[in-house]
Amino acid sequence: MTISAQTQPTLAGAVWPSATSPTAMRIVRNVVLAILGSVFIALSAKIQVPMWPVPMTMQTFAVLIVGMSFGFRLGGATLLLYLAEGAAGLPVFASGGGLAYLAGPTAGYLVGFLVSAALVGWLAERGWDRTFVLTLVAMVLGTAIIFGLGVAWLSIFLGDANKAIASGLTPFLAGAAVKITLAAVVLPFAWKLAAKLRR
Repeated sequence: MTISAQTQPTLAGAVWPSATSPTAMRIVRNVVLAILGSVFIALSAKIQVPMWPVPMTMQTFAVLIVGMSFGFRLGGATLLLYLAEGAAGLPVFASGGGLAYLAGPTAGYLVGFLVSAALVGWLAERGWDRTFVLTLVAMVLGTAIIFGLGVAWLSIFLGDANKAIASGLTPFLAGAAVKITLAAVVLPFAWKLAAKLRR
């Protein structure tokens, strides 16, 4: 399994190309996609099973899909927009919005969203979103970053690493496995659908 040095079009780039568009149109395209992506993530946050301290939502699924579909730059920018919306007080996070969320128990997961989206977007630009196996590996890596940063911060917040793992990781592993698998099925299928539509 190798990482190609040559970048490839993302799914968003294949569906809505921008390379030949005037600069103004590229900016409009990217702004529209970033807004739509942030709305998708916000809506996914509301699909949840109540658990403490981190609700089980479809957020990680949406973050991974947006990151891989948009690529490194636009995926990262979309997550920055999403975090900015939350920091501004818009109720885009699982339990609301506001600056307090960026310093509370879920802060590590929110930062993990940004890092994860950028990573899987970078991998997508190297073709890792075209097959089930490579997409699955990318999704596992992205999810590991979200949980890694989330649990690391939670252990500081709670002052106990074992409690952080027990409350912020273990209860969500089964759900994470389902979401990873779902994302690994959806993206290659979306590529096949996009190829058919281009014919």
